[in-house]
Amino acid sequence: MTQLIRLLKSNARLSNADLATMLGVTETAIENEIEALEKSGVIKGYTAIVDEEMTDKDSITAYIELSVTPKAQVGYDEIARHIAEYDEVESISLMSGGYDLAVTVRCRNIKEVSMFVAQRLATIDGVISTSTHFFLQKYKENGILLVEESPDERGKE
Repeated sequence: MTQLIRLLKSNARLSNADLATMLGVTETAIENEIEALEKSGVIKGYTAIVDEEMTDKDSITAYIELSVTPKAQVGYDEIARHIAEYDEVESISLMSGGYDLAVTVRCRNIKEVSMFVAQRLATIDGVISTSTHFFLQKYKENGILLVEESPDERGKE
């Protein structure tokens, strides 16, 4: 991974001038490199890391593991692409271990997650089983701390 990519991952809002200064190259070189990274598909997009707890206290994030039967000629790709099309899905990955696919969803409440699993995921041809886990507290996301350090008050009277 190049230094430019590391810098963009840590702060995509850095200007080309700032990046050029930090890397000791010209702004034109930075512009050209970013354009090449975007065109080649290395950079897929830019996003903000948002503390969802601060914007919508009632919504919930769930991590759903799926065991699926891969389809001939396409493996897991067809099922993964189908699931990725749902608006609730934030991410989906093929994984090793006891389950095949890991899906992260964001919904308004637990009932909506339940309905998503029961009515959408479980009805997909090839889905054998699911296991749903709810995020209770996010501490760090994409390398960014989401919580302020606070003193440990447990056990104090």
